[in-house]
Amino acid sequence: MEQPRAIKSDTAATLLEATQACLRRHGLAGLSTRQVAEEAGMPLSQIHYHFGSKQKLLLALLEHQNRKLLARQQALYAEPMPLWRRWMQACDYLEEDLASGYVRVLHEMIAAGWSNAQIAAEARRIVGAWFDLLVRVAGEAAQRLGGLGPFTPREVSALVGQWFMGAESMILLGFSEQELPTRSALRKVGELLRQLEATENGGNDHASAISGP
Repeated sequence: MEQPRAIKSDTAATLLEATQACLRRHGLAGLSTRQVAEEAGMPLSQIHYHFGSKQKLLLALLEHQNRKLLARQQALYAEPMPLWRRWMQACDYLEEDLASGYVRVLHEMIAAGWSNAQIAAEARRIVGAWFDLLVRVAGEAAQRLGGLGPFTPREVSALVGQWFMGAESMILLGFSEQELPTRSALRKVGELLRQLEATENGGNDHASAISGP
């Protein structure tokens, strides 16, 4: 499948912002290109000119947002910060990404991919970039902590990434924190990591990070 092009014009960027606003308001099932054009204050022809179709518009939105967030996450990992603090920062980023609408767009596209092979391939590519990043981070953490027990870095990447994505799914489904304490459970993992690092490092607060998309 042809990958979405990088966003290079103000018009295209405005259309993506309008698409995100409409998705948050109507969801994928209720979204139309006409709604997006009206939200952006532009003729419908601009969507066809810049993106070609509704599907390519949605994929371009996901790619655009994902590129920015991957860069943000890579910057986080580059900071000299202990593992547990980076985990807690990832929990903070989860809240930001829920509020921005990125998480909903991602999960809407994943769900659409269950019945659309082209969307599924693009969603795998985007999500796969997060797991690849986690593999590198888990490998670095293994060196600093003296190993990951019975797990390989790729297995840790799979577990951590799916913890966060599963948490996102339950939050999007509407479970309250009282019904399903997802947020507090994720943050308590950070507390466990803090205790582990204190033990492994003799109180020295320096380690790499593992966190999810």
